[in-house]
Amino acid sequence: MTEKNIALITGGASGIGLATAQALTASGSQVFIADIQDDLGREVAQSLDGEFVKLDVSSEADWNAAIQTVEEKAGRLDVLVNNAGIGAGGTLESTTLEDFNRTLSVNLTGVFLGCKAAVPLMQKSGGGSIINISSIFGIVADELSLAYTASKGGVRSMTKAIALDCAARKTGVRVNSVHPGFVQTPLVENGVSAMPAEMAEAYGARTVGQTPMGRIGEPSEIGDVIAFLASDASRFMTGSEIVIDGGFSAR
Repeated sequence: MTEKNIALITGGASGIGLATAQALTASGSQVFIADIQDDLGREVAQSLDGEFVKLDVSSEADWNAAIQTVEEKAGRLDVLVNNAGIGAGGTLESTTLEDFNRTLSVNLTGVFLGCKAAVPLMQKSGGGSIINISSIFGIVADELSLAYTASKGGVRSMTKAIALDCAARKTGVRVNSVHPGFVQTPLVENGVSAMPAEMAEAYGARTVGQTPMGRIGEPSEIGDVIAFLASDASRFMTGSEIVIDGGFSAR
């Protein structure tokens, strides 16, 4: 890797993606903010002296164009953070096929497309690190998050398969997953605000209320761990999963 890593972060305009972009910039990386939020994405990129790339992660054409843009502007890619995601609540009974497929297209297919598009450039760049953002609901589950749980469980196991493939082909690309718990992000805030008050109260008691550390996480606490996985300090890690949940899944 070069002294100044080139990093592409999906969903980089807000939440964990933004915190990651800030952490990577602070560690000396040049960041490409990839998002569907044009104005906010450009504002964030400008504030970090980075670049903005419009990207719908569920689109293969968008992915190919984004990677081409990175290669044209930076000549290489060292770090990919597959962070973009959506959260659709619902039980087996209430989840529609449309909701289920939409959630998987962004949260799971988007990660697949990102890895597939990025690995060739990363290999050509001499290797690198891919960090796929899963969730504690990729390991444990909640009855009100069926589609989300399915998508994040897929990210967890797919990450290991891609890590093994990249190692077997000697690409020099490491692939790991991060599993945040409940973090103060727009995804969590919007999901809870969309619930009826009684349901939101019960959900809070069942989630944050059962977190041993007794609080919700901050995006920077996830971004710092992602920065570690992006760095050479994690050079012997691939196919691993890191849980950052205040102890929630330890019960």
